[in-house]
Amino acid sequence: MKLTVSKSKNSASFYVQKTIRKKSGPTTITVEKLGNLDEVRTKAGGKDPYVWAQEYVNELNRREYEEQRQIIVSRSPSKLLKKGEMHSFNCGYLFLQKIYYSLALDKVCKDISSRYSFDYDLNDILSRLVFTRILYPSSKLSAVKQSSAFVEQPSFKLHDVYRALSVLAKENDFIQAQLYKNSQKVIERRKDILYYDCTNYFFELEQEDDLRRYGKSKQHQPLPVVGMGLFMDHDGIPLAFDIYPGSQNEQPTLKPLEKKVLNDYGLGSVIVCTDAGLSSKTNRKYNDLTLGGIPIRSFITTQSIKQLRLCS
Repeated sequence: MKLTVSKSKNSASFYVQKTIRKKSGPTTITVEKLGNLDEVRTKAGGKDPYVWAQEYVNELNRREYEEQRQIIVSRSPSKLLKKGEMHSFNCGYLFLQKIYYSLALDKVCKDISSRYSFDYDLNDILSRLVFTRILYPSSKLSAVKQSSAFVEQPSFKLHDVYRALSVLAKENDFIQAQLYKNSQKVIERRKDILYYDCTNYFFELEQEDDLRRYGKSKQHQPLPVVGMGLFMDHDGIPLAFDIYPGSQNEQPTLKPLEKKVLNDYGLGSVIVCTDAGLSSKTNRKYNDLTLGGIPIRSFITTQSIKQLRLCS
């Protein structure tokens, strides 16, 4: 559910609304009318009416979530078990589930789902992919099988997972931006120092395409690879990443992603740290910026001790 404020010339009306899915597509309905600005101000009891209204909607969402997440498992001590039936379930993922929902990834999925017409539960798929990636890192097929051992059974099939991957790829930038925004409510994000590095991943195929290209594999595999550049914050928590063709030089990938991070995340003065492989002249020059005698961007890189000139 979300708060909607309809403003007029002399007042404003507050509504609690939610998006539901019908055969014709997503539809927004009004769950509750909170009243006009004066009525909400009275209910707020001295608090800012907009803040009060948002907190009211947040409380409704919390109650709805708790009602939906109730799990009841009944067992009879006298009933014989049938051969092949599963009666043992994995509940350890519930600890990860708490972190997942504290980052409001379910709301991110709801926002994405409102822009598409698919009928699978994107939140169910994304959460299972995250949990199984941490607990049992393997293939998508394995993720579906492992999800079946959870207390909460998956609502999707394997083909839904593959379809959802295309949607997640299209919404990659949106997901990263929202995840960064939501994470600040959970933990302090120190952004004065940024760490950047690149790696790549090989694919067991012989025919390359626009993304999977033959290049220098970090695993020394003679197969097409895809490169990934990753920014981390002061505490080593991932900040943003980007994917690029495996045949591309990794040095030019820093500047575009850094520009995006600085603009989208509103970062101020930063120090960028890389290894020697990314310390090109262009990267060092871009991160050597001073305004009014105050350093805005600085650059730190590593250098081999063996290659340093000896002082006489």
